[in-house]
Amino acid sequence: MSVRPALIAHDLVRVRGDRRVLDGVSLTAAPGHRIGLIGENGTGKTTLLRVLAGVDVPDSGTITRPPDVGFLHQELPFRTSATIAAVLDDALREARVDLAELDRIGVALADSPEGTEQHDRLLAAYGEVLERAQDRDAWDADRRARTVLDGLGLGGLPHDRMVGALSGGQRGRLALAAMLIRRPSALLLDEPTNHLDDAAAAFCEDQLRTMPGVVVVASHDRAFLDAVCTDLIDLDPAVDGPVRFGGGYTAYLTAKRAEAQRWRRRYDDEQALLGDLREAAAVTGHQVAHGRGPRDSEKMGYGHTAGRVQNQISRRVRDAVRRLETIERNPVPVPSEPLRFHAPALADSDSDSDSDRVIVTADRLEVPGRLRVAHLQLKSRDRLLVTGPNGAGKSTLLAVLAGHLAGVGALWRRPELRVGLLAQDTVFADARRTARQVFDATVGVERAAVVPLSSLGLLAPADLDRPVADLSVGQRRRLALAVLVADPPELLLLDEPTNHLSPTLCDELEEALGAGPGAIVVASHDRRLRSRWPGRELSLPGAGMPCSDLG
Repeated sequence: MSVRPALIAHDLVRVRGDRRVLDGVSLTAAPGHRIGLIGENGTGKTTLLRVLAGVDVPDSGTITRPPDVGFLHQELPFRTSATIAAVLDDALREARVDLAELDRIGVALADSPEGTEQHDRLLAAYGEVLERAQDRDAWDADRRARTVLDGLGLGGLPHDRMVGALSGGQRGRLALAAMLIRRPSALLLDEPTNHLDDAAAAFCEDQLRTMPGVVVVASHDRAFLDAVCTDLIDLDPAVDGPVRFGGGYTAYLTAKRAEAQRWRRRYDDEQALLGDLREAAAVTGHQVAHGRGPRDSEKMGYGHTAGRVQNQISRRVRDAVRRLETIERNPVPVPSEPLRFHAPALADSDSDSDSDRVIVTADRLEVPGRLRVAHLQLKSRDRLLVTGPNGAGKSTLLAVLAGHLAGVGALWRRPELRVGLLAQDTVFADARRTARQVFDATVGVERAAVVPLSSLGLLAPADLDRPVADLSVGQRRRLALAVLVADPPELLLLDEPTNHLSPTLCDELEEALGAGPGAIVVASHDRRLRSRWPGRELSLPGAGMPCSDLG
């Protein structure tokens, strides 16, 4: 049997404008290894996946890829006019081609005399296709397709439904399903759990652990990284470049803290040494002698002694200057400070309002086929977590509460209630403007002066003046979050707010959600956020189930 190919990248550099998104990144991913890419938005996770997949071309560096690479984009690859059946046929195409090729070669082998050159050539080709078919589990591909669709919550959808008629979450799960059905030699995934509920995430984790080839995944999902990854590569700035850690996310956290402490110690020690060397290089013979003249007993040999002292001083100064120049040519970089989320109170309310003031009530609220809620009441300082499987109507409920979608039933909002919604799909009217310009124009110049975008810690300083069109999906969503928290409404609605946030920012956002006045409603699949939620919870069973009731 032939050795399965690895995915190997060496010294990759990718420049966008005047910014090095990738700066000398190397990676070796052997079959059976599942590598997680982590780091702040903008550190190059998606860019690295695109370069590894061949969708983007590096400015320098080399890549050796397996023959078949599957890449799950954040931006979905399907035409809106394609049907689910067409997507599945494309995912099954390679397995069916392998089986057909085995049949063809098998027939040719039967007609070819053993011991001939043709027979040997056919036999080698049969073995190669057979191994590929076994890796893809080609004989079980149709059953696997049904299992994957069921496992990702898509089994009940008619196969003639067009992609354009699916929700954003359904489209994301369909793209993931296509990759899991294909089972390519190298599978590259960009935030695969963004649209998965608990059951679907657990199913995806099980599927990835059985992949015989290479898996490289960029993810913010801490539970997923722990469950799936054999190695993690941290693309955040480090003293010696990107760092590879063995094990899952929990092991990474311990190692990362230790690595950050070592970097800080190296930098501090070098700065202290530089200070000493600069002082030594500036020393003169007069300073060393402290201005002391020769004693009477020293006058006879003073010239000889003074010359020796000056020679020693000169040698020490030269040594100090040489060491100083050597260190200054290649200093330990300044330890980078990760983004820190600094927000004002995330929701606002009238100063004279109290926690018992009702701001929203809903009775027998329904969006046919998408949402049913028997009763819901929100008070001015409520913290409500909305949970439920995909399709239960979490995003629909938030859209109705925001007034972006009409429902059937009784819905009352306090007159002139200020409501803000962070939706999953982020669109800005003029993507040619910079992030700072969009922020200032949206919140107003006066408010932007009080709470500038740079103060919130959601975008790196280098990204503040980049056009919105050049920002990643996650950075655009952070900009939308920044607009909301800079001028907080009385009712803040957050749909999957931790998607595209680093683990550190997730923790800080969770802490901010518990502070300040105003009501906050969060819909989230984030397993860690849900396990630590301090407020009430509304679980939506789905549109076809009995109504949910929350007073």
